[in-house]
Amino acid sequence: MTGRLDGKVALITGAGSGIGQAAAELFAAEGAAVVVADLRAEAAEETALKITKGGGKAIAVPVDVAVAEQAESAVARAVAEFGRLDVLYNNAGVDSSGSVAEATEADWDRCFAVNVKGTFLCSRAAVPRIAESGGGAIINQGSVAALVGIRNFAAYCAAKGAVVSLTRSMALDLASHRIRVNAICPGTVFTPLMEPMLRARGGGDLEAGLAMTVAKYPIGRLGTPEEIARVALFLASDDSSFLTGSIVTADGGMTAQ
Repeated sequence: MTGRLDGKVALITGAGSGIGQAAAELFAAEGAAVVVADLRAEAAEETALKITKGGGKAIAVPVDVAVAEQAESAVARAVAEFGRLDVLYNNAGVDSSGSVAEATEADWDRCFAVNVKGTFLCSRAAVPRIAESGGGAIINQGSVAALVGIRNFAAYCAAKGAVVSLTRSMALDLASHRIRVNAICPGTVFTPLMEPMLRARGGGDLEAGLAMTVAKYPIGRLGTPEEIARVALFLASDDSSFLTGSIVTADGGMTAQ
């Protein structure tokens, strides 16, 4: 590894599995001290332990990003443990399904609470600390669902669209604090979050749902958590020093059609 995050402290939400876990491991390998935040305490502990066993620096913090006090506590733990905060990756998210005619109010509220409000709360807590460190980067997790219509995913499309708009607003507001804010809009990545959606798309058949989804991607496959983690690393590092307010689409050509 090249040490692209040497001396940096990064807080990654939803880091107990999938893209967040891959990013936590990659950021640590590139020199960052990582706060592994996840709703599932055991999953966060497992990721942090894997990092520390490999010689990296990490702590696990259980957090529900939709609860202001828990978001603030996670940021406070980062600073208490490592002395500063430089990078926030708002990766935590939940899926949703159903058209506007079918989605329940509870499902809609949960989708917005985690994907949108969670991004807001964690960012609000982190901004003063990142500013104290002289600036840094915030990465928000969007989705291709923010950019194109996807059938039967009304709440998810709306929530991720909100994250994209929030990213642009944050970039303008925080530029004077030397905080860059960008979003990643991944295509379908095979993670635990995606498996129920793929199975539902295939009428209960995971392989059928997978085949139907892959057919949408010119590259001929789905993405991997490690590929999206490398995009996040770029946005967290000084390699992207002139990027803010950008929406980086990593989707195997899906939205180019």
